[in-house]
Amino acid sequence: MNKLSLALLALGCALTFTAAAQDTNVLKTEIGVFEARTGCVIIKGFEPMGTVNVGAAIIFIGSKESIDISSGKSVYGITVSLGSAPNDRDRTLVDYDELESLLKSIDYLNKIDYDVTTLPSFEATYSTKTGLRLIAHSIRREGTVQCYIQYDDNARIPLSSIQMKQLYELIEKAKKNLDALREAK
Repeated sequence: MNKLSLALLALGCALTFTAAAQDTNVLKTEIGVFEARTGCVIIKGFEPMGTVNVGAAIIFIGSKESIDISSGKSVYGITVSLGSAPNDRDRTLVDYDELESLLKSIDYLNKIDYDVTTLPSFEATYSTKTGLRLIAHSIRREGTVQCYIQYDDNARIPLSSIQMKQLYELIEKAKKNLDALREAK
């Protein structure tokens, strides 16, 4: 009986450690980890910045502030949602500290040309901590370079240069909004 109890205890501990490891893998952003804490009240503020229409899909961008009321600590970021309707979309978080590199990458990928490599095809990719990807792709040295946005293993959504510029402007607007919030504290 004692060996059975010990075996069950070991199994329970193993399952607990496995569940904790899986949670850690899911929460890749500072804001995600901050919001998942227990034993405290977290206020999640958000403000829609706008949308980019890309055919049947829509990219939703929003500012996000999360506050622990017991400590007064705040963390900031943006939400990026991809989908066709508010209830049918994939949402991801991007930490504030990723926004500057995200903006620079969008600008770079929107201007990229065939001079980046001597080979006839290329793919340039920028990824956030949560798997949001911006991609510039070409299979031949003719025509234009195609840009995409993708989240996780979902289908790539093609973006024109105008849509890339709109995405840049919305993220820049969200960053300025967050800068103002951070300065006010």
